[in-house]
Amino acid sequence: MLQEVAEGVLVHESAFIQSNSVVVQGRDGVLLIDPGITSGEMADLANDLRRLGQPVVAGFSTHPDWDHVLWHPDFGDAPRYGTARCAASIRGVLADPDWKDRVAEGLPPEHADEIPMDLLGLITGLPADAAHFPWDGPGIRIIEHQAHAPGHAALLIEERRVLVAGDMLSDILMPFLDLEAADPLGDYLAALRLFDGVADDADAVIPGHGSVGGAGQLRARIEQDREYVQALRDGRVPDDPRVGPSAPLDWLPEVHDWQLQRLAQKSQGGMTSG
Repeated sequence: MLQEVAEGVLVHESAFIQSNSVVVQGRDGVLLIDPGITSGEMADLANDLRRLGQPVVAGFSTHPDWDHVLWHPDFGDAPRYGTARCAASIRGVLADPDWKDRVAEGLPPEHADEIPMDLLGLITGLPADAAHFPWDGPGIRIIEHQAHAPGHAALLIEERRVLVAGDMLSDILMPFLDLEAADPLGDYLAALRLFDGVADDADAVIPGHGSVGGAGQLRARIEQDREYVQALRDGRVPDDPRVGPSAPLDWLPEVHDWQLQRLAQKSQGGMTSG
């Protein structure tokens, strides 16, 4: 069921890690951001849009992770976009003849049979210097960075004062680093500084996974994520409930430990090569 976050901005929450699909109403239809996750959920979302009399006129993927590049035939054949780097990254995945098998390895077992693969990743890259999303609707600023995944983009719906954060600023997930990047921690801190720059322009934040944050919560989430990343950088144990004994998901402490191990390996590799 769609829930209104601000005028003309609605969210559909999936059963899979509270994944948020975002609908932004424009003059002639809607922009659909990161729709997911199962076929049934996406069909329900399409039905909700039909009841609103709102066709999908465009789609946008905030980054190239499988759960953010999904689509369903009921949404129609509207053009789907991402940043140039995002589109290039997912094109690289789809170029592998065995890509469906490789993607399937990372799907949650409880939902694997319900996730549509045929239209996955069919997005077009926007120009590298695109600062706003090109459509006939509320102005949407593209905030591209390299935290979490190549070509990750948050979207600031300026007239509605809503920040769609992609896989960042979650109340249930700590920062997931792009551990293939040369400087995962630096990239993440740089992205958070970009969010600092727009925090006064947003009254709500929609994470890729987790609860929508209202007025006053955006800066708190930025600071919580910054503290986590800085703790990893400084070799401290993060004081973060998302990875402690009361973590919202029981597998998050394991992901945290894995990130620590990978960062240590990267550091040792850098020391060896230097």
